[in-house]
Amino acid sequence: MKLLFDENISYRIVKRIEAMFPGSSHVKFFNLLQTNDLIVREFAKENNFMIVTNDSDFNDLVYLYGFPPKVVWLKTGNTATQNIVGLLTFYEQDIIEFSKDTENGILVIEK
Repeated sequence: MKLLFDENISYRIVKRIEAMFPGSSHVKFFNLLQTNDLIVREFAKENNFMIVTNDSDFNDLVYLYGFPPKVVWLKTGNTATQNIVGLLTFYEQDIIEFSKDTENGILVIEK
């Protein structure tokens, strides 16, 4: 399972989580910075990514259009990349289980 990080999360996170979530990437690496969320959503869907974000926009899109792609919503506010890595590490098994869940499209992770 691959994660696609939204532009509100530093692209530097990718190298720090690649052992846990191989194939993960950041919108920056696909020239999707400052792109409409619907385009990012479609890209994630076509390329089998789950979107990781810290804002509610992709959450809203799941309610409107369903899933895939699934969304991991980090309700952390602005926080250091190290803190996000810590959360992803702590919730790694939950994220893996969520990726297999056929009924839910949003996983909320809070500090």
